[in-house]
Amino acid sequence: MNIIRIEHIAKIYQVGSEEVHALRDVSLTIDKNEYVAIMGPSGSGKSTLMNILGCLDTPTKGLYDFKGINVSEMTDNELANIRNREIGFVFQTFNLLPRSNALHNVELPLIYSGVSSSDRKEKALEALEKVQLSDRVTHKPNELSGGQRQRVAIARALVTSPAIILADEPTGNLDTKTGEDIMALFNELHHQGNTIILVTHEEYIAEHANRIIRIRDGMIESDTEVRNRIIPKAHNVEN
Repeated sequence: MNIIRIEHIAKIYQVGSEEVHALRDVSLTIDKNEYVAIMGPSGSGKSTLMNILGCLDTPTKGLYDFKGINVSEMTDNELANIRNREIGFVFQTFNLLPRSNALHNVELPLIYSGVSSSDRKEKALEALEKVQLSDRVTHKPNELSGGQRQRVAIARALVTSPAIILADEPTGNLDTKTGEDIMALFNELHHQGNTIILVTHEEYIAEHANRIIRIRDGMIESDTEVRNRIIPKAHNVEN
């Protein structure tokens, strides 16, 4: 079952008098419970593709069908609604509120959705338990390690039970060992049935996925299955 289907997507930016073609005629599908890595060098168009897949931007041309809904021509408010309900974002820089504890940071998407206070707390605690941070709910970001901050960010992405988790360089600010722990967590979430799209420039990180889509010059250069994917082993959750 397709969660994502894009056909002949193009994205053109006007920079002064010049047209910049960030994406050129990109077509792909992503099925439920796939684990996909998107790779490409700087300027390849992978960030533009991520922004379109994440409903942070709309294409200049082409179709984007998300769970059977054409989101290509949605208004900003409609896109925001899709983002909040259906897409869990995980960023390289964590994007946590520094003065809020882990529980409140995870509750945020539910606040925007109008979920009641008691239900919010219950769902946020469940999400923090999934990332093995039940004992850190009252800690603020500056009281957590980098790996723990990323776990809070992943719990926040999970809390709305989204259709996809979109992770942008999720290990970019972490040391190798902690990054491996985060990839082990993504592997577990994939086994639990989550659809994961991972954007990375690191070959080693991409090989944790089942499929690698390579972007170059705004086009798909290759789309291949990973035959010998890396199965990470988690270390101590203190990282």
